[in-house]
Parts: sequence; structure tokens; C-alpha cells
Amino acid sequence: MPTPLEQLLAALRQGPVCLVTVDKAQGSTPREQGAWMAIALAAPGELIGSIGGGHLEWQAMHEAHERLKACESHATAGAPVLRKALGPSLGQCCGGVVFLRFECLGPQDAEAVRQRLAPDLHRLVLFGGGHVGRALVRVLAPLPFAIHWVDSRDEIFPAGLSSKVQCEHSEPVQSAVADIPPGAMVLIMSFSHAEDLDIVAELLKRQRKQADLPFIGLIGSKTKWATFRHRLEARGYGENDLAHITCPIGVPGVNGKDPEVIAVAVAAQLLMRVADAG
Repeated sequence: MPTPLEQLLAALRQGPVCLVTVDKAQGSTPREQGAWMAIALAAPGELIGSIGGGHLEWQAMHEAHERLKACESHATAGAPVLRKALGPSLGQCCGGVVFLRFECLGPQDAEAVRQRLAPDLHRLVLFGGGHVGRALVRVLAPLPFAIHWVDSRDEIFPAGLSSKVQCEHSEPVQSAVADIPPGAMVLIMSFSHAEDLDIVAELLKRQRKQADLPFIGLIGSKTKWATFRHRLEARGYGENDLAHITCPIGVPGVNGKDPEVIAVAVAAQLLMRVADAG
């Protein structure tokens, strides 16, 4: 699934687009400064991105349509920034004020837009291309993560992935641990418990030397982790080493075992880790 930015760049290749950006936000508002949405002249009924929904977004969509028409006819499009109070006039209870910037853009602006709107991405290394791995990649697609996806099996990765996902076939799979960039988060969910164990052991060896991976999550139950603890202890890893591993993964209280449910719980956990680190 393409990201909103990828959708915007694709729309720009087709023709004019009106980009609406939250230029400034005061008080309680649906979205923060920098949030954006876009309307393309070629597809006026399709919204790319969001500035928070509700009546504010509906009005902004209408204004964007009018500005696209004005730009197409070379008429005056109006002030670039409009003030919107989120009170009784908009029927929204937030109570804050947003300033929306409207820009009519064309294909020539694509590279500048890409550089300007590209989010800072959090690096994630994901071991395992199975059902949960695929579901997690889908859930993370619109979120600010750059994913390095690793599996030992050939032809396991699906087609049509976002440019934020880089795939690697690694055999043995744990050999990819050496190339993980410092500061990346890591998740292990391969098709084999034996592979999972080898990956975890290699990660713990790296942590002893470098201590540069802030989060290592292993899919599995408490029973699986108890078994892994005994086997890792037999390989010489102690309590301080094992404390680097989070297992089970996912936010507490989400107990479903469907791949999509696990993926949502794990994505929420990753976002919480990012927020804590920030």
C-alpha cells in the first residue's frame, strides 16, 4: 500500500494538486502543525492525507477545489493562509485555532514536496515474512517507520511494497544481525523457533559488544520465552543479557491471535517506545 506521500507524488505526476498544510495550531486542535492533506484536479473526490476530519476538513476540501479551479483559469486564488477557529462556527468542540496554508502545485514541484513532507522515519528490522510479518508491514505502511524485512526463504516477500520497506534474503538468517544500523528496533517472528533462537542469540551477542539496539521483541507466549530462556542460559547468556528481550510482544490487554490483531498490538507498542524515546 503506498503511503500518503507516495500517493501525493503520484497525483502530482498527473497534474495540478492543492496541498493544504496546518501552518500553525493554537490550543486544542485535531492535528498538529505540519499535518497536511491534498486534493488533485484529476481526482477531485479523492482525499490524500488528513488535517483531522470533521467540518474543518470538509471546508478545507471545498476551498482546495475552488483554488484548483482558480489556478487552472489563472485567476486570483486568494490569501495563501486562512485562519479557522474550531468553535461554534465549525461545530467542533476542540476550541483551538488552526491556520491553513493552501498551495496549488504541479509536476515541477514534486521533488521539493518530497523533500519537504518526507517524515523522519524510525528504523525497524523485522525478521520473518509470514502471516504476522505481512500484517505488521501493512499496518505500519502509513506510519513513520523504515522497515528492513529479513527472511531465509526465497520468494517470500509480497509485491507492491512501499518504498519504505527494503527486503533481504539472508541464509543463515542470523547473519543479517551484523548489518542492523545502530538505534534500530528489532522484531523476531520467523517461521521457525530454531531460527528465532539463533537470531536472538546473535542479537544478544551484539548487545554485549555494542549495546546499540533499544528494543528487541520476540513473538511468542510466556511458555515459549521460558523455553528460550533455558536454552539461552545454556549458551552462556545471563539475566542481564536476557533483560534485553521483550516476549511476549504487543500492548497488554490485546489478546487476540489473528495476525491482524497481533500486528495492531505490536504497532501500538512500537509507537509507545518511539514516544518514550522522544
